[in-house]
Amino acid sequence: MEKVKKIVLIGASGFVGSALLNEALNRGFEVTAVVRHPEKIKNENLKVVKADVSVLDEVVGVCKGADAVISAFNPGWNNPDIYDETIKVYLTIIDGVKKAGVNRFLMVGGAGSLFIAPGLRLMDSGEVPENILPGVKALGEFYLNFLKKEKEIDWVFFSPAADMRPGVRTGRYRLGKDDMIVDVVGNSHISVEDYAAAMIDELEYPKHHQERFTIGY
Repeated sequence: MEKVKKIVLIGASGFVGSALLNEALNRGFEVTAVVRHPEKIKNENLKVVKADVSVLDEVVGVCKGADAVISAFNPGWNNPDIYDETIKVYLTIIDGVKKAGVNRFLMVGGAGSLFIAPGLRLMDSGEVPENILPGVKALGEFYLNFLKKEKEIDWVFFSPAADMRPGVRTGRYRLGKDDMIVDVVGNSHISVEDYAAAMIDELEYPKHHQERFTIGY
C-alpha cells in the first residue's frame, strides 16, 4: 500500500480536530486544515483553508489531491439544528470526498451508537443528557442509516469512549468494535490525546475498512 502523505482535516480547530492536527503534524503528515475560522489556527507547518463543508463544490475543491480525509466536523453543540445539520453536512462531505477521488475517509464518530448492554445502545438508554442528545443521536443515526450502507469508499467511523476530555497521551488504551469499552469500575473514558493517537495510527497503518471501531482505557 502506498504511504499516506497528504491529508485533509475538516474541523481542525475544534476540540477533537486540534488534537488530531497536533498528532498528524508531529508525525510529519502534510496537512490541509479546513476550518470556518482560520484565525483560530496559528501554525506555519500547514495549509489552512476556510471552507463551508455544507457546500459540495467547496468540499470537492479542498479534498482534491489528498491521500485521505479526516473529518471532525461538528455544527456546534449549542446549535438548535445540530441533528439535521450533522446528517445533511456529513452526506455532503461523503459525496465531496468521492467526487474528489479520495478513497480513504476517517470520521470522528460519537459514542451514542455503541452498545452498553446486549441490544441496548447508549443513545437509547436514557443516560445521555437531554441537552446533548440531538447531537449524539445525529452521529449515531448517520452511522447506522447512511455510512454503514456506503460501499464506494474505504471509510471508518471511530467512536470515542463515553467520556472524552483533555488529558495526557499515554499510548496505553484498548480498541474494540461495537461495544462500549469500560474500565474495572464500569467507567468509559479516554483522553482526547490518546483518541487522536489511535486515529492517526489508523491513518498510517489501516486495520479497519468500512466499519466502526472504538477506544477506551
